[in-house]
Amino acid sequence: MRLIPALSLVLSIFACAILAPQLAVSRELPDFTSLVRENGPVVVNISTKLAARTSSAPQQGSAVPDLPEDSPLQDFFQRFFGEDGERPDDAEQSRSLGSGFIVSPDGYVLTNSHVVEGADEIVVRTSDRREFVATLVGMDKRSDIALLKVAADGLPAARIASSKELQVGEWVLAIGSPFGFEASATAGIVSAKGRSLPTENYVPFIQTDVAINPGNSGGPLFNLDGEVVGVNSQIYSRTGGFMGLSFAIPISVAMDVVHQLKTKGKVSRGWLGVLIQDVTRELAETFGMPQPRGALVAQVLPGSPALAAGLLPGDVILGFNDRELPTSSALPPLVGATAVGETATLQILRHGQQLTLSVKIDELPEDDQASDDATPGDDMTTNRLGLVLRDLTAEQRQMMSAEQGGVLVERVNDGVGDQAGLHIGDLILMLDSQPVSDLTSFNRTLDALEPGRHVAILVQRGNSRMFYAIQIPKR
Repeated sequence: MRLIPALSLVLSIFACAILAPQLAVSRELPDFTSLVRENGPVVVNISTKLAARTSSAPQQGSAVPDLPEDSPLQDFFQRFFGEDGERPDDAEQSRSLGSGFIVSPDGYVLTNSHVVEGADEIVVRTSDRREFVATLVGMDKRSDIALLKVAADGLPAARIASSKELQVGEWVLAIGSPFGFEASATAGIVSAKGRSLPTENYVPFIQTDVAINPGNSGGPLFNLDGEVVGVNSQIYSRTGGFMGLSFAIPISVAMDVVHQLKTKGKVSRGWLGVLIQDVTRELAETFGMPQPRGALVAQVLPGSPALAAGLLPGDVILGFNDRELPTSSALPPLVGATAVGETATLQILRHGQQLTLSVKIDELPEDDQASDDATPGDDMTTNRLGLVLRDLTAEQRQMMSAEQGGVLVERVNDGVGDQAGLHIGDLILMLDSQPVSDLTSFNRTLDALEPGRHVAILVQRGNSRMFYAIQIPKR
């Protein structure tokens, strides 16, 4: 009789061992049904009409994906949208499909600027099938945000979260109209935060693995509390379809744009006026840094706040307003989010010394500066870096916007210069933190460098400047 309680205990333990993983999974996997039901009404479908046909090449907001010719979906999309990617009854006009969401009950709608850019008419359709012709309040291409207004009141509005509280690994949900299929819900997790994309340096994107496809653009990204944490904007794809990498604009960035568009009709961003690059391992060694971090200043633009504050090429910006910069991509969003006219502090490294500079942030200009490339000439000389160099003529100096100093790369032979990535037409402005005024000063600095040392060389190429790390070879 005493064995029965013991047997019961063993069976209970065995049952718990079997059921525990199932219970853990059921606790970990969220149920999105109520979230979709409660927040679906704030999501809208956006279609645009263009007076003239545009290229059939699909964009992120277009209705038809770029499918391979042998794709099994090719016949379906041709049947549904027509041979050229448009519906059969759209012979006179082109349409673009995207998503958006209502941000206030009085009819303000947020979406991507690339969804509505160039449209002659914007139609917003709500979940209850009502349609409104929207007015474009304004758009900001740098953040890819557009604000629309429809003539309606009492609309369901999205609840806005703080994207700063978002955590990597957190569950998120997207609702939108991929390929025109309205009210489609997809879920995943936050893969990373603060991503910088080549097309946009002023937005610290949220990376997710949520399935996002053409037509999802402009739709909301929700957390499990039903709050919007981001605006779905871009995908990384080699096929035109989802490949596990999608990017959303943080809602804090989007709502700042909304506020500025509503109050000022345009968006202002902070501007420092420097061209920067990452600090590589080799460059960190030349600057005496224990590890790569910060933003290396390759160029200080004329008339910029950085120039007025005394920032110099070769300075490494380690922090902005006491916020550390792990990489150079962390700096532009911080500067852009700083109010114009505000004084910020820069923590920098200069010749091994850590300094603090104060800089008054100005407004980011609309257009970038441009300059021409250099033209090779005569009077050449060579050096142990494998480079053929020459002094600039007055005409070349004017063409390259080089006010003073610098030597021109005429030829790149086999050697450390070629290995470092220098090109014909580059303008060398600095070697081992020493300004290069002419060939004489360059050769003097080069001759004094010990073989085996890694040194930084500042190069201007076209409109940009960049530091390269070069190991000095033996003579």
